[in-house]
Amino acid sequence: MRRWLRQHRYALAVAIRRLLAQPFSSLANLLVIALTLTLPILAAAILITAQPVATQLSVSPEMTLFISPSADAQAGKEVSQRLKEEFNEDIEAVRLVPREQALAMFNKNPNWSQALAVLPENPLPDAVVVTLRDHPDLAAHADALATQWRQWDQVDLVQHDSAWVQRLEAILRFARIGLYLLAAGVALVVLATVFNTVRMQALTQREEIGVARLVGATEAFVRRPFLYLGALTGLTAGLAAIAFAWFALMPLNAALGRLAQSYGTSLTLRLPDSVDLTLAVLVVAILGALSARLSVTRNTRF
Repeated sequence: MRRWLRQHRYALAVAIRRLLAQPFSSLANLLVIALTLTLPILAAAILITAQPVATQLSVSPEMTLFISPSADAQAGKEVSQRLKEEFNEDIEAVRLVPREQALAMFNKNPNWSQALAVLPENPLPDAVVVTLRDHPDLAAHADALATQWRQWDQVDLVQHDSAWVQRLEAILRFARIGLYLLAAGVALVVLATVFNTVRMQALTQREEIGVARLVGATEAFVRRPFLYLGALTGLTAGLAAIAFAWFALMPLNAALGRLAQSYGTSLTLRLPDSVDLTLAVLVVAILGALSARLSVTRNTRF
């Protein structure tokens, strides 16, 4: 066990020395990877911020059922009761708005009170306002419920706007797919950069590797420093990317705060949680090690 640990300490020390031996080249590679990694981190921050807003907008959409003018006075209460009994799992709340209450609300608005005053009678129907529960496919579910309710005899019209829900869900779905594609592109950048870095290191030290093999060094012993070199490159670049993203969020949040304030709300971009960031850094380090292994295997002859 001590021998195994000693070999790994030696490989880690060799990898650090190789990074420090070429500071400008190492720094350039780290900056390329770190700046590339910053993009998906910022994209994830935007998506994380938009998700609660979208959820808040789409969790409880309202639908309005207008009672037929030819229905009796109790039709609104009957429809409300039927909704509660038959669609209890789909409905969050049901609220009956009598036509007199609706007329009183419109009369409070000066723009409507004058127009309604010239009418001989109340033109507004009774209405039942339904608040739906959350659903995985809310827009399609709302359309299906509206189709059923339109067939009821007491219901004259079902009004709901599902187009904005569909657009919102489509935008979020597009953003998630874009984030996945961006992450895949970043992974390719990490692989290519580390591959080329290790390739240059292996070609430069080909004679040293050959001598080490002549004196009995195993393939694992020769490869191990390169693996640590790739892992250290990915790990350092990942941590630097988090720092870059954190600094980038400062001016972005300042601009977003002013924009949100003009709409009477507040929004703040925030980084993914520490668990997700830790996993991302580890994945980048593993990708760096795998790329280093592939590179040193292809560019050295054992």
